[in-house]
Amino acid sequence: MTGRALVRLALVLLLAPGAAFAAQTWGIPHEKPVVLRGEVVDLLCEVAGECTPDCGGGRRQLGLVTTDGRLYPAVKGEVFFAGATLDLLPYCGREVMVDGLVIENPAMTLLFVQKLRGSSREKWKPARAFIEDWRRRNGPAREWWRADPLVREVIARDGVFGIPGLEPEE
Repeated sequence: MTGRALVRLALVLLLAPGAAFAAQTWGIPHEKPVVLRGEVVDLLCEVAGECTPDCGGGRRQLGLVTTDGRLYPAVKGEVFFAGATLDLLPYCGREVMVDGLVIENPAMTLLFVQKLRGSSREKWKPARAFIEDWRRRNGPAREWWRADPLVREVIARDGVFGIPGLEPEE
């Protein structure tokens, strides 16, 4: 194979619609970048049999069951301090591909979703539905968690540590 042919082959492989993105690592102990394919499920339905037809309509924690039967709770999206429920919800009961991190801590395995798509023919999209929804409801903010009305209400009621009366040392 000539050098030119090798370059063409490399470009085809890199730009192919099925090519996976490498997840961004965060330096978390036990993290592993992954691309998983599985069915989006309501965790409460999977674990306890308490099912709703719409995966809880965005009010329940979602996860992924892979073809080998492993359950991965999706606890984090691409946005700081926000989960991936709103990103996964449109795929409730359907197969999806997820690019992200699996944290295989001895106590529990967790999935941090960074990108997802419904099939290999679709483009990867970042797991940012939470912040887009939040901005529609609350307007722009540099750090949503500091501007969120509910967060502010809870801090005013329970303090910054979540324990009424416990204050940080000055």
